[in-house]
Amino acid sequence: MSSEQVEALVVGGGQAGLAMSEHLSECGVPHLVLERNRIAERWRTERWDSLVANGPAWHDRFPGLEFPDVAPHEFASKDQIAAYFEAYAEKIAAPVRTGVEVTAVRRHEGRPGFRVETSEGTLDARYVIAATGPFQRPAIPPIVPADAGPLQLHSSGYRNPEQLPEGAVLVVGAGSSGVQIAEELRRAGREVYLSVGPHDRPPRSYRDRDFCWWLGVLGKWDAETPPAGAEHVTIAVSGARGGHTVDFRALAGLGITLVGMTGGYADGKLAFAPDLGKNIAAGDENYLALLAEADAYVARNGLDLPEEPSARELGPAPACVTDPVLELDLAAAGVTSIVWATGYAVDYSWLRVDAFDENGRPRHRRGVSAEPGVYFIGLPWLARRGSSFIWGVWHDAKFVADHIAIQRGYQSC
Repeated sequence: MSSEQVEALVVGGGQAGLAMSEHLSECGVPHLVLERNRIAERWRTERWDSLVANGPAWHDRFPGLEFPDVAPHEFASKDQIAAYFEAYAEKIAAPVRTGVEVTAVRRHEGRPGFRVETSEGTLDARYVIAATGPFQRPAIPPIVPADAGPLQLHSSGYRNPEQLPEGAVLVVGAGSSGVQIAEELRRAGREVYLSVGPHDRPPRSYRDRDFCWWLGVLGKWDAETPPAGAEHVTIAVSGARGGHTVDFRALAGLGITLVGMTGGYADGKLAFAPDLGKNIAAGDENYLALLAEADAYVARNGLDLPEEPSARELGPAPACVTDPVLELDLAAAGVTSIVWATGYAVDYSWLRVDAFDENGRPRHRRGVSAEPGVYFIGLPWLARRGSSFIWGVWHDAKFVADHIAIQRGYQSC
């Protein structure tokens, strides 16, 4: 691959890279997609065994291909999603090379484009599109020392309950991953503590429509900026067991002990913030607000959708919320494992160009980087709330591909 020339290089062969490839092809832009592992690798090897999509199959897909083996209102498994992307790459004849890692990208001096170093040599590219997505480096807060005793792993390394040593488990994080893992562990007979931080808690469905539909018709997927202070608030929703609304009261009813945000650690004891009740209440407020918006939409548009008054019946707060655990002696509680469902950090150490702010975050507008010729795709809130979702990245990729095509037009004059 030494000295190879390519017009546009897409780095990453997951949903963002494939969406980018389709639109580049439609714009007539010659390109190459490099993927260091296999297509959709993270769906294959960085997710737990029982994971399913958080959105129904009619929604969480590209427009040009339906899931062949999943009913529209069902939730695809991680293996079905990986197979879907493989099939899509074949359908669009995406020029993907797997097993090739990009190690460095630098701008040429005195001429256009970039020198790209890979595990199989170097190439020159006029444009570089970073399509590595938001789940690049598992983020574990440096709270509990590695030698403290319990096994510690990130949710990306969790597979199933049998993987963990016997004993109680602390799951840190109340987004989709944390609540699903905690529930799976509890249903397997484990003693489980779940650390709950700020979160949004939409209904899985309401008035016979999935929450993905409601966020669409209410215009929330197209929101261009997150509410102030909510840039990183997680969404607690689940497609597991046919899909259901995440209800922290129900989780407590299963025997899961809810605690507040995880704080400091000292002498074998872990402290939790006294914010559990506030976090649960804020999640309830978010949930009820969406129901109210949905009802107003139904009335405004004269829709014949069944009423669902029971959806507002939240029930009393469980004892672990009204009398929260603020400190936990891990050994005394029998906690032998900690699963950190605490998200990811991006890693653009390979992209050595002037495209980042002082905190290492990409500087861009709708994926068009501050560094001419460099683009980003697949990041949360890249252009809208839906940008990091399967269908959302497809639409964002069209904008980026159009921008590249326009630039090529100017340069050919």
